Amino acid sequence: MPNAVTGPRPDAFFPELLLWHAARTPDKPAVIHPDGARLEPGGQPAYASVGFAGFAHDVAACASGLRRRGVCRGTRTALLVPPGADLLTLVYAMLHIGAVPVVADPGMGLSRMLDCFQRVGVEAVVAVPQAHALRLLRPRAFAGVRSLIIVGRRDGRALRELIALGADRPLLRPLERGPDDLALIGYTTGSTGPAKPVELTVRMARGMARGIEEGHYTAAMESTLVTVPLMGVLDLAAGRTVVVPKMNMGKVGSADPALLTDAIQRFSVNAMFASPALLGPLQAHLSATGARVPSLRLVFSGGAPVRPELLGALRAVLPEEARVYSTYGATEALPVTLVESREALSGLAAGPAAGWGVCVGRPAPGIAVRTVVVDDGPLPAWSPELPVEPGEMGEIVVSGDAVSPRYFRAPDADALHKIQDGERRWHRTGDIGWLDEKGHLWFCGRKSHRVRTADGDLHTVRCENLFNAHPRVARTALVGFGPQGRQRPVLCVELAPGTHRSEWPRIERELFRLGEDNPMTKPITHFLPHPAFPVDIRHNAKIRRELLADWAEGQLTQSRRPTPADLALRTVPLLGWAYLAAYPLVPYRNRALTALWWLDASLSVAVHALQIPAALQAEQERATGRRPVTTAGLTMLFGATWWRRRGRKRGAAG
Repeated sequence: MPNAVTGPRPDAFFPELLLWHAARTPDKPAVIHPDGARLEPGGQPAYASVGFAGFAHDVAACASGLRRRGVCRGTRTALLVPPGADLLTLVYAMLHIGAVPVVADPGMGLSRMLDCFQRVGVEAVVAVPQAHALRLLRPRAFAGVRSLIIVGRRDGRALRELIALGADRPLLRPLERGPDDLALIGYTTGSTGPAKPVELTVRMARGMARGIEEGHYTAAMESTLVTVPLMGVLDLAAGRTVVVPKMNMGKVGSADPALLTDAIQRFSVNAMFASPALLGPLQAHLSATGARVPSLRLVFSGGAPVRPELLGALRAVLPEEARVYSTYGATEALPVTLVESREALSGLAAGPAAGWGVCVGRPAPGIAVRTVVVDDGPLPAWSPELPVEPGEMGEIVVSGDAVSPRYFRAPDADALHKIQDGERRWHRTGDIGWLDEKGHLWFCGRKSHRVRTADGDLHTVRCENLFNAHPRVARTALVGFGPQGRQRPVLCVELAPGTHRSEWPRIERELFRLGEDNPMTKPITHFLPHPAFPVDIRHNAKIRRELLADWAEGQLTQSRRPTPADLALRTVPLLGWAYLAAYPLVPYRNRALTALWWLDASLSVAVHALQIPAALQAEQERATGRRPVTTAGLTMLFGATWWRRRGRKRGAAG
């Protein structure tokens, strides 16, 4: 057990560290979170707080309650609870007893998420009431479940009941854990292929904490704003106050920057982690309103590279002494590298426009980074021929305590993504990049996204940065379609806000000239405007290029245009609506026609409404950028006839 005077054991795991902080600073706030829907007199969200001693007691009691409900050491537990204070309590309670949380983002789609649970073989489910209904949709995904626990009702009583169940006999001592014990199973987002179950061992979790602490934090930082649940787990283990803002962490790009600013100011937050999709609106809000956040000393970001323009804009609205980091990593390895804004805005800032890629910094503490020959097949063993020279393009591979040793029961994924090097194991990130002579890593794009033309490979990030310099361009995405080695490159373009569609012909000509002036981008001759790129579900920042590739092929080949048969089929629901409108005007009544009217009404209203979720999913997969309200309206009008096209095949994505 930890001692409040001498400190925790060097190999202490998170639950033991939490107890140490509870003994040392029992009254210090551990978690500050929104108090339901309650508002302050000024209209701002009301917050509640729990100290470290109270939080540690809740965790121990919750752990005992879970064990009484059949969740124990090694129990693989599907955790379907919205991010917030309840989730943090549950994660720590599971770690306390050695249960294994299984975390998959619902945003990946219900079917894919249920596939994840089925492949892992979950044995318990801890979820909000509506999530328990998923068991009815896919019973096989929960075939091995022995324990079902409902938490997260609006009144908060459900979790309190679980805590009360173990309050009379709380588990005061956390389970002893070995470094290779499984702590958690986290799924990749699946943005570039099937989602993979990543084993987070105790050793890896400690390595992640070390890399983040030594790479970013100072002892003076006492509080943090949490926009990603995992960071809250690490912050509590470090003894920092976790402030959970009023936001949907599943859609960080839609977070209200005014509410984030209010939380930072109200609780004197010192640090925050956020994806670029959140930092952009926050910076714009601070700049437009003149609001100040004098307590904020550290901002670090991940999920996608932070563009130099955003780093510079953040520096302008933050205190002079604040540090802003761009962090590179993955579900399998976090953090890998980091770079502070001052260094990134020095000589490195010219790299993107020169086609070098994006500098993501130097390796984080405890991490080794190499680049190896690009190969789409397995690389089972390390050899002297694998590493490439500094300055040469290669696949980024990483090793260290903060790197997952394997995927859970997925030997095929291990074969493709792991390289054995004696006692050491390297993880293949699937990213392309290069190392400069000073040890900086330059990220150039995903290996699976490279466009393989007859004249050689085009790397997405290297090419896109040249076009992103255009003043009327918000961002671009390079995709390709066709057979490997003979793909056609296409640049999808998301225009800057306020740009009228009539400006596109001029912008297209200017982009063509930009590309023509550089030998690397000269093969890119097709440019397509797109209203809103599809992005990953976790950080809302990584562009789903595989979806854009299919969309671009449809645009250029017109293979996605409706056929005459499709158009004829769409007249059926239109005739149905016409009959609904005309029948009440008919002066006579007929039982058969009346019955037909009611049948038509049920098909046109109820059935079409039930098809809206499938239509939204189909539109997301086609990456059209159409607004959800438009999709819903078209589905109510035409039903499935406008989006479910017969005999269509997905094009080859680059």
